Amino acid sequence: MISPKVEEILLKVQKPGRYTGGELNSVVKDKNKEDVRFAFCFPDTYEVCMSHLGMKILYSQFNEVPYIWCERVFVPWIDMEEKMRERNIPLYGLESGDPIRDFDFIGFTLQYEMSYTNVLNMLDLAGIPLRSCDRGDKLGQIVVAGGPCACNPEPLADFIDIFFLGEGEEVDMEVMELYRKCRTEGVGKREFLCRAAQIEGVYVPALYTVTYKEDGTIAAVIPEEGVPARVRKRIMTDMDSSYYPDKFVVPFLDIVHDRTVQEVFRGCIRGCRFCQAGFIYRPVREKSPGVVNQQAKDLCASTGYDEISLSSLSTSDYTKLRPLLEEMLDWSAKESVSVSLPSLRVDSFSDDLVQKLQSVRRSGLTFAPEAGTQRMRDVINKNVSEPELIETCTKAFTGGWSSVKLYFMIGLPTETDADIRGIADLAQSVVETYYHLPDRPKGRGVTVTISASSFVPKPHTPFQWEPQSTLEELREKQKVLLGSVRSRKINCNYHEAKTTVLEGVFARGDRRLGKVLLEAHKQGCKFDGWADCFSYDRWMNVFDVCGVSPVFYAHRRRTFDEVMPWDHLDYGVKKSFLQKECERAYEASTTPNCREKCSGCGAACWKAGVCVENRTNLVP
Repeated sequence: MISPKVEEILLKVQKPGRYTGGELNSVVKDKNKEDVRFAFCFPDTYEVCMSHLGMKILYSQFNEVPYIWCERVFVPWIDMEEKMRERNIPLYGLESGDPIRDFDFIGFTLQYEMSYTNVLNMLDLAGIPLRSCDRGDKLGQIVVAGGPCACNPEPLADFIDIFFLGEGEEVDMEVMELYRKCRTEGVGKREFLCRAAQIEGVYVPALYTVTYKEDGTIAAVIPEEGVPARVRKRIMTDMDSSYYPDKFVVPFLDIVHDRTVQEVFRGCIRGCRFCQAGFIYRPVREKSPGVVNQQAKDLCASTGYDEISLSSLSTSDYTKLRPLLEEMLDWSAKESVSVSLPSLRVDSFSDDLVQKLQSVRRSGLTFAPEAGTQRMRDVINKNVSEPELIETCTKAFTGGWSSVKLYFMIGLPTETDADIRGIADLAQSVVETYYHLPDRPKGRGVTVTISASSFVPKPHTPFQWEPQSTLEELREKQKVLLGSVRSRKINCNYHEAKTTVLEGVFARGDRRLGKVLLEAHKQGCKFDGWADCFSYDRWMNVFDVCGVSPVFYAHRRRTFDEVMPWDHLDYGVKKSFLQKECERAYEASTTPNCREKCSGCGAACWKAGVCVENRTNLVP
C-alpha cells in the first residue's frame, strides 16, 4: 500500500518502519466496500502510539464492524515531515496509504496537553483546514477527539467538531451509525452535528457560546436551543461484556512498551486529590479473573509476545488478583510468558503477592508515596504511611529485590521545604532498611531512584482551584531536593519545569487559547513533549503576540464560585464534593477509600441511583 512517492524517501529517514504499515494483525479492507473510513490519529511518534491500549481496543473494534475501515495515523518525525512537505505528500493512513483528508472521520486521542500543537500540525500536513468553521457544511472530514484531555476540551474547541467524553466503545459506534443515516438522507454537516449532540457522551463545542466577565473569568456557557446544557460522560458498566480485542498489531520496531497488555479493571478506589484519572474514570469496574485470563491467553497466542502486563490505575487493588495470578501462572510458566504488575500500591504489597511476583518476574519495583512527609501525604489523601513503605520495601528486599523506584511530586498545595527534604529522607530510610536486613540479597548493593514530577492542577480534581508553582518556584524546589540527597545509593531525577508550566496553562485553559495554539503552529511549535523540540522562549513569544497571559491560566488561584471552562461537562463527580475535598486538604484531613466507606462523590450512583458497592458487575 506504500505509494511510490513515499517509497522514494523511506531510506532517507530514521526508522522507516514507522511509515510502512503491513505489520502482523494490521487490517486491510477494500475501501470501495466500506461505508465509513476512520483515521485514528495519535499525535505522537509510532513508538509511543503503538504502546497505547485505547488505540488497540478501538482500532480492533472499529475494524470488526463490516462497514468501517479504521486506519492508524501517527505524527511523522521531523526528518520524515520535511521530506513529505518537500514532495507534497499528504498525511496518510498506514493501512491504505490514502490521504486522510479523504476519510469520513479524522479522530484524535488526547493523552497529554503538550500534544495539542501536533494535532494542528497533523491536520495541516493532511491538507485539512485547521478550524472547524473553515471546513464547510459538506458531510465528511469530521474531526473528532477523545481521551483524558477531553475532560477539558476548550483549548481545542475551535478545531474539533466532536469530543467524545468518557469511554468510547459504545458512543463511537452510535455516532458512526448516525453518520451513515445522515449521509443516506443527504443532510449537511451542521445537521449531523446537531443530531450527534443529542447522544450521551457527545460534546459539539460549536453549539455552545462562552461569555466572559470583565476580569477575564467565564460568565456563562450557553447552549443553542435544544442542545443539552450539560454533557454527561459515557462509561462501560459491565467490563466482562465490554469489547476487548483478541489480537493486537505487532510492530516492526521496538516501541515504548513492547509487550501485550491486559486490562483488569477501570477506575480507582483511592481518591488521591491530585489525580485526575482517579476521578474521571470513576466508578471502579472489574473484569472477572476468568475473562482476564482468557483474554490474556488469546493475546499472547495471536501476537507471539512473551510478556503481558496487567493494566489498571492500581493493579494491586484488583480484588481477585490472587486467583487471577494462579490461573495465569498455570499456562504462562509453561509457555515462558512473564507477567508484569505495574501500578503497585505500597499498602497492597502483601507477602502473598511477593511470593507470586517471585514466580512471575524479577525486576525493579516501583511505588508512589507521592510526598515525603506524612502531613503532605495527608494533604493529598495518599493514605500511605512511612512505616507501611518501609515494611513494603522490607518484604521486597527479603524477597530478593535490590532496586526500588519511588515516585514523588513537588509543588503540591501547602508544600514547604521541609516536605521536599522529607522526600530525600524517606529514600534514605529505604536505603538504610536494606542494609539493616540480615537476609538481604548477598553481594548486591541497593539502588533507590527518586523520580520527582512537578504538580499540575487538573480539571475535575479537588485541586482544580489551586495555583500552580511558577517556573522559578519549581526550580528552587528542585534545588532543595537535590541538595537533600545524602547517599550515592540514591539517584534523583526530575522533570523539566518549563514544560510543566505550559502543561498547566492548557490543562485549565478556555477557548481563548485557540488563537494561541494557531499562532504556536505558525511559529513552528510541535513535539512540545520532547525536550529536543520544545522551545519555552518561542512559546513565551507566542503568548506575547496573542496578548494572552499564561499566569492567568497556570498561576492564579480560582475561587470556589468561579465558572470553570469544563463545568458544563459532567464526569460524574460532584463539584461540591471536590470543593469539600479541597477544604479537607488544607486541614490535612484524609478521606477513606471507596471500599472502606462511600464518600458520596456522585460517581458511585452513575446508573439506577444505587451505590456502586451494591451493584452487579461492579466492585462487590
